[in-house]
Parts: sequence; structure tokens; C-alpha cells
Amino acid sequence: MLKEKKLVLIVDDDPDYLFQLKTHVENFGFDVITATSVAEAEKALTQKPHLAILDLMMETQDAGFVLSYKIKKLYPDVPVIIVTAVTAETGLNFHLDSEEDRQWIKADLYLEKGIRSDQLHREISKLLKL
Repeated sequence: MLKEKKLVLIVDDDPDYLFQLKTHVENFGFDVITATSVAEAEKALTQKPHLAILDLMMETQDAGFVLSYKIKKLYPDVPVIIVTAVTAETGLNFHLDSEEDRQWIKADLYLEKGIRSDQLHREISKLLKL
């Protein structure tokens, strides 16, 4: 019997980065759906992903946080990774080290853009318990 591939939703407004991330995640053996905005991602959420990878700054500086909140409200068990360059671009630093941080940042993992492919694969595997 064939094992069903896990579905990953990737949302980023940078088409080059989105393509690169999609290619990596597909090479890890996952099915991928992509979106370039919160509105596109919301339409894609009619199908429940196994995991979501979101950019933080898209239409607004907190679009990724808003989308993460919506995903967690709709599908509380879906792991969410926020991958962003916000610290390099703004100097602001976000993390998920404390319970207080996790209460307002509805994500399971926060990574800076520039993450190596093998590291991303390990993090996805951990979150999906593969």
C-alpha cells in the first residue's frame, strides 16, 4: 500500500525564495502548495496541510503572525514554521523561547532566512515526528 505524501503549505511574497523553498521541500519528499499572500493562503487552507512554512513580512509587517493565528485557529494540530529575514531587515528580534512568546506568536518554530536545506529538513521531520 502506498503511503500518502505529507502536504506542506509555503507562503512567501518573494517568488524567487518561494520557488527555492518549494523545490527543497519537494525534494524532501513532500507535496507542496504555495501562496504569495495571506489571501491566497486562506483560499489554499480549504485543504488541510500537514505543516505550514510562512514568511513574516508580506502585505504587512505582521502578515505571517496573522496567518499563523488563522491556521492555528482552523487546524490547531498543524505545525507552523515562520521563516523570515525580519531581524536583518528591521533589527527587531523575535523568538519562541518563553511561554509568553508562544502565546502571542502562534507558531511552533521561528527560523531566520538563509537556513540550510539539511537543517530545514531536520526541523520539518522533528515537527512532523518522522
